[in-house]
Amino acid sequence: MDELKGRRALVTGAGMGIGQAIARELARQGAAVAIHYASSAAGANETADGIRRQGGTAHVVRGDLGVVADCRRIVDEAVGALGGLDVLVNNGGVTRTADFVEMSEEAYDEVFNINMRGYFFCAQQAVPHLEKRGGAGGAIVNISSVHGGGGAARHVAYAATKGAIVAFTRTLAIELAPRHVRVNAVAPGLIEVPRYFDDPSYTRESGNERVPWGRVGLPGDVGPTVAFLASDGAEFVTGQTLYVDGGTNAKMALESAGGTQRE
Repeated sequence: MDELKGRRALVTGAGMGIGQAIARELARQGAAVAIHYASSAAGANETADGIRRQGGTAHVVRGDLGVVADCRRIVDEAVGALGGLDVLVNNGGVTRTADFVEMSEEAYDEVFNINMRGYFFCAQQAVPHLEKRGGAGGAIVNISSVHGGGGAARHVAYAATKGAIVAFTRTLAIELAPRHVRVNAVAPGLIEVPRYFDDPSYTRESGNERVPWGRVGLPGDVGPTVAFLASDGAEFVTGQTLYVDGGTNAKMALESAGGTQRE
């Protein structure tokens, strides 16, 4: 497939899980990819090596999305390595589950600094490069979550960031439309990532039972939707949030699974 041939994309939080699968799918469709990670160096390098073995182009960049200077440097390094930037996928994030009355200030700050501030300032740094893209224009794809639209206990801070990402996406799309930069969000549902197995009660079978479609999602289910939003086929799509959740949001019920993860 060559839907994204010639595109240059930065995917944050791409050392594991959903971000890793997104990076692989963009590369499979022809994009040159910058793979960002915060702590999962082995996974980021494994992803890059796999893309190169398939004849693709991949570079690895590291940084803390909770630090604005790092956000700017991550984008600049990606631009330097790829020779420009056409697509930004804001995916890197952290999950912290806790009872509302027990959530600490430190945990709250970490979740908001990485999940929302990181998206904001990576996008800000990327826009001057994205607006140079001709054709269907540059693209920003923000990864939100079903938690942004449905309630689940012990996810208050995390859900607040994911709801903020939806509002950020919608408003930024309007502001950047005159610059010919599209902004959309993807909201995954129950996607089986390694942290799910931190919960001893979780099994693949229990995950399957929670999803109307009859099976739990896998990281590879998210990549094709992101790739579509980055492609020319989505030229007239901006300001939208697409759920990749097997019907979970439509059912208006959400069960939590897993512990904590930082990408």
